[in-house]
Amino acid sequence: MPIAASTTTSSRLLSLLSMLQARRDWPGGLLAERLGVSERTVRRDVDRLRELGYPVQAVKGPDGGYRLEAGSQMPPLLFDEEQAVALTVALRIAVGTGAGIEEAAARALATVRQVLPSRLRQRVDALEVGAAGRAADPQVDTGVLLTLSAAVRAGEELRFDYRAPGRPEDAEPGPPRRVQPHHLVVRAGRWYVVGWDPDRGDWRTYRADRMTPRVPNGPRFGPREVPGGDVAAFLSARFKGSDSTDAWPCRGEVILDLPVAEVAPFAGDGVVEALGATRTRLTSGAWSWAALAAGLARFGTEIEVLGPPELRVAFAELSRRAGRAARAH
Repeated sequence: MPIAASTTTSSRLLSLLSMLQARRDWPGGLLAERLGVSERTVRRDVDRLRELGYPVQAVKGPDGGYRLEAGSQMPPLLFDEEQAVALTVALRIAVGTGAGIEEAAARALATVRQVLPSRLRQRVDALEVGAAGRAADPQVDTGVLLTLSAAVRAGEELRFDYRAPGRPEDAEPGPPRRVQPHHLVVRAGRWYVVGWDPDRGDWRTYRADRMTPRVPNGPRFGPREVPGGDVAAFLSARFKGSDSTDAWPCRGEVILDLPVAEVAPFAGDGVVEALGATRTRLTSGAWSWAALAAGLARFGTEIEVLGPPELRVAFAELSRRAGRAARAH
C-alpha cells in the first residue's frame, strides 16, 4: 500500500475512534458523512479497530450504527496530535496535585514521550510546568481519594476519622464524624471534601489528607446546592472567612507612600490606583481587621487610612502590640 494511502487510513482511524469516544451511539451514515467516505469504508475501518482490540458493537435500528463499549482489557491507545500534547501536559501537572500519583504519572509521561514523533516530542519538551511550593504539602493516599470520590458519586454519607490541625498523627482519634459529601475539589495542591454536616445543619469543608474513611458508608442522601451554587466560589469564600459571598469580610482603603509599581505586585486581589509618582491608593481585604492592618504594614512605608474606622482601631492595637514586643527582654 502506498505510504500516502496508509497515512490517510491511519488518520481516518484516529478520527473515527475519537468520534466513537465522544458520544454513545453513532448512525453509520452520519459517521460516513463526517469522515467524507462511504458507509462501506466505515465498516472496514470499524473492523480494523476491532482487530486492534477496540470493542466496537453494531447497533440495530432503522439507521444502524456503532457503539464503543468498555472492554475487559485495555487495547492499544491511539491519540491524535492535540490529544497527545494535552495528555503530556496533564501528566506534567499531575505532579503538583497532591494526589500521591507522582511516580505513576512520571512513568506514564516517560512512556508517552517515548512513542511521540520527534516533532511533537520537541514541542512538549519545550513546555516546562513547575509545581513550586508543592513538595511540602501533605499527600493524599490514592485509595482515599477514590473512596471519597465514590461516595460523592453514589450520594452516600461518609463516616470518617479526622485529624484536627496541630494534632499529632499518632494521637488517639476523636469520635468519628459524618458528612454528606457533595464535592471533591483540589485547591492549591490540596484536596477538600465539601459537604453537608447533618449534625450541625451546615456546610463543612474537610481536608482529604486528614480524613480516614470508615466502612461501610452511611445511608444515601438527596443532593443539595452549595450556597451561591458555585463550589469554587463557595470554597474561596470560606478561605476568606466569609459564610456567603466570595469576598473578604473586612475591607479597607489606604494611601501608601510608594509608587504603584512597588505596590501592585504584592496587592493580591486588592484594587490599586496610582496617585501621582510616589503615592498609591490601595483597597484590600482580609479575614479580620487585625490581619488587614498587619498585611498593610508589611509595605514598610507611611500609611494614611481612608476608612473604615475599624481599620484605624486595628492599626492602633497593632501599634500597642508592636511597642510591647519592642520593650520585651
